[in-house]
Amino acid sequence: MAGLNQNFSKGLKTAAKLGLTGFALFLVFWKIDTEQLVEIVKTIQWYWMIPAVLLFVVSKVFTAFRLNQYFKNIGLYISEKLNLKLYLIGMFYNLFLPGGIGGDGYKVYLLNKHFKTPVKKLIQSALLDRLGGLAAIFFLLFGLFLLVDIQIDFLETEVWNGFIIAGLILITPGFWLVQKFLFADFLPSFWSANGWSMAGQLFQLACAWFILRSLGVTENILAYQLVFLLSSIVAVLPLTIGGVGARELVFVYAYTYVGIEETAAVAFSLIFFLISAGVSLAGAFVRVELSGEGKHFNLNSKLDSLFLP
Repeated sequence: MAGLNQNFSKGLKTAAKLGLTGFALFLVFWKIDTEQLVEIVKTIQWYWMIPAVLLFVVSKVFTAFRLNQYFKNIGLYISEKLNLKLYLIGMFYNLFLPGGIGGDGYKVYLLNKHFKTPVKKLIQSALLDRLGGLAAIFFLLFGLFLLVDIQIDFLETEVWNGFIIAGLILITPGFWLVQKFLFADFLPSFWSANGWSMAGQLFQLACAWFILRSLGVTENILAYQLVFLLSSIVAVLPLTIGGVGARELVFVYAYTYVGIEETAAVAFSLIFFLISAGVSLAGAFVRVELSGEGKHFNLNSKLDSLFLP
């Protein structure tokens, strides 16, 4: 009975996400000129997509390095090669199996089962990994808020600018205090892990620049990137499948305030999602083999085992 209730709960959660995703996309396509969207897609300069995809992949490599820093803090030493494989499988689980165990849950299960690393420590590392990404996003957002002209009266005041400057100055020491009091075991890797966070986010902004170039967008680039960062925060919320729909809604409702073109912004957001989905799908074909019961192990060269033991 407990199993049936759990499966029902997961199914209900997935159905709710699908419903919200569909509703969000309905609102997006209801508000934009779909004929113009089709015309934009027809004129995409595809050669700009090559560096965009490469930069996105590198950004994920950097964030995987960040997570491995946290693993080392709790005595879990895995090769970067295996870490990247697990990270890629986690991306696949997060995007394509939203009602199941999830990417973070998969890694916690696998690493605890094989290397006896405490579940609490693994959950903390996964949570801190997410928080580190958000800290980098907020830091860059504060900087872009100072550079982009936003047509909202209260955002043009000295009080708002003072708040943004304070945020820019305090985000790093504030996050350090959070780690000190809530994630003390991970404090030794604070600077290196957050360096990987910033590198990963900057590479995603570079990816965004190339996508915009493919769409022929050459003006107000910083405004697009500011909204892109805002949409990234919204996409983290577990409301829709892979953030699709939620990202696009942010662009649809933000375009009038920052001087971006509405339909091009939606096209940009959809392309970014397709790149993310394509890279995540590769995780379905990754196989890893774990050996040993201790915390140190070797990657089997044949890599012929299944995801779950």
